[in-house]
Amino acid sequence: MKNIGLGLFLFLFVTVINAQEKTNADLNCYNKWALKFEDRGADDVKDGVYEDVIVTFRLANKATCNNGKAEVLKGKIIKFYILLSDGSYEEVKRTWKNKSNENVTIVNGISKAFLSVHNELINVMWPNKIKPKRAKPSVAPDPTDD
Repeated sequence: MKNIGLGLFLFLFVTVINAQEKTNADLNCYNKWALKFEDRGADDVKDGVYEDVIVTFRLANKATCNNGKAEVLKGKIIKFYILLSDGSYEEVKRTWKNKSNENVTIVNGISKAFLSVHNELINVMWPNKIKPKRAKPSVAPDPTDD
């Protein structure tokens, strides 16, 4: 009986450790950007037209990130577009669930999520608003026997 309990404990321990060791390769493009914004923070996004945004489309655990353009007025996204390979822009239009396209604010350089009727989540990100890396603390040396 002890061996079964020990075996179960070891199995659960290894499973938890493996789940926590998620590498950057396991993350989709949205998660990678979101972690960077969370780690560094971002400056406020002022009103205007930005041609240097990233538009992310997520469905289940899959994500696609495209370069794009966004219009901001009174701190809210008015319209947003994806950049096409010929240099033109195409407005992102969907049928939105629960008016999720209205009053979309921007927090820490990432818009609140738009939600389509097909449960697609869309966010707009401002990578140029990410704050620079912070200086790391200087580590003190270990004591010596002098």
